[in-house]
Amino acid sequence: MAGSLAPFEFKQCVSVIKATGTVACNLGELRAGIQTVSDGAIFHHTYQYFLKGHVFEYTNDFAHWAGEYLQERALAEHFSNIDPYALTGVSEVRQELLRVIDHWTANFPGPREALVGEEFYFNDTVTIIFPLGIRARNLAEFLAAIKYVDWGSIYYHFLDARVRLGGGTDDFSLWIASSLEKKDLADVIQSIDPFVHTVEEIREHIAEAVERRLREEMGFTSP
Repeated sequence: MAGSLAPFEFKQCVSVIKATGTVACNLGELRAGIQTVSDGAIFHHTYQYFLKGHVFEYTNDFAHWAGEYLQERALAEHFSNIDPYALTGVSEVRQELLRVIDHWTANFPGPREALVGEEFYFNDTVTIIFPLGIRARNLAEFLAAIKYVDWGSIYYHFLDARVRLGGGTDDFSLWIASSLEKKDLADVIQSIDPFVHTVEEIREHIAEAVERRLREEMGFTSP
């Protein structure tokens, strides 16, 4: 018998951007900004990069700016190697960003300044969370919902949850393990790497894993 059988309630995540007034034209100014802006701004430019639908050649706004506007692809790669979900929080992410800049400036000539109109603008964010009115009481309902909900909901429950819950845990796998008592399926979902997939790809991987499990439970063999 499954545990509490509490339904999964899907929520939506929307970010409202606030300008900080801090602007960087070169790497030194970028470092000064990273050192002084709020935790919310660092969170916005790193963790929430995955919420913006950017080209995933990069993994945060700093890498994107270094690669596209400073024309320093190697520096961009160093920034992109910072996995915020493998670190303990915003403070450690900030220190890693500063470490990358310090290493670069100590070993390589400074990049050119960004052209007018291509400066880095530090932004903060206000994140609004609200319920969608969609609940799943079993795995079949969960599969139907996961294919339907907005990608901001996938971000909130899978990526943002890893910051909220810690330990690489997400809302989906936690519910599947605790309420449905399907820990093996939860482990599959939890193992999806958020650092190498877009939000839509994460949705597809979750749906595939759930659908495969449902077919097995109904006695169908996978094609």
